[in-house]
Amino acid sequence: MKFKPEQLFALNVKDIIAGCLSMIIPIQQHEIDNFFDRYEARINDALEGNHPEIEETARSFSEFFIESSPSGVVVGNNDENFQKAIVQGWDYYRSIGIFSMEILSTQITILDTLHGIVKVHWRSSFRRKDNTEGDVDFDVFYLLHKKDDDIQIFAYITGDEQQAMKNEGLI
Repeated sequence: MKFKPEQLFALNVKDIIAGCLSMIIPIQQHEIDNFFDRYEARINDALEGNHPEIEETARSFSEFFIESSPSGVVVGNNDENFQKAIVQGWDYYRSIGIFSMEILSTQITILDTLHGIVKVHWRSSFRRKDNTEGDVDFDVFYLLHKKDDDIQIFAYITGDEQQAMKNEGLI
């Protein structure tokens, strides 16, 4: 059987693509659970005043990402300014009395081989200036992408965190 050069190339590309697709390991629930276990641990290390893992936290986000909250939609760039903002955020939480962030539950929806949505139910524990303590529970929806065996956040949706903190007298 004789093939034209164009047919050989087409066959080879088709075989290569099929081989590459078979090597993709789909995003798994246990990977997402591990991702958020590490994410929660890094936040709490920072809130406790330990040496925070800023670079690792930044690597949890894709090169560009989207935040949606009651104040609007923002497109972020995972760069040095983002790393500074991470530290500023942790410092801010500590300054208003937040000392712990706990994941109470997750609801994971696998969308396809590379994507998932996770609803994380957080509990933020705080100590007011008068030394009384309390908790605020809230949800964040995270949109995840698996790239090179790593999971990254490419978008997240939050509720009115500022209002919740005002209601508790933190700000």
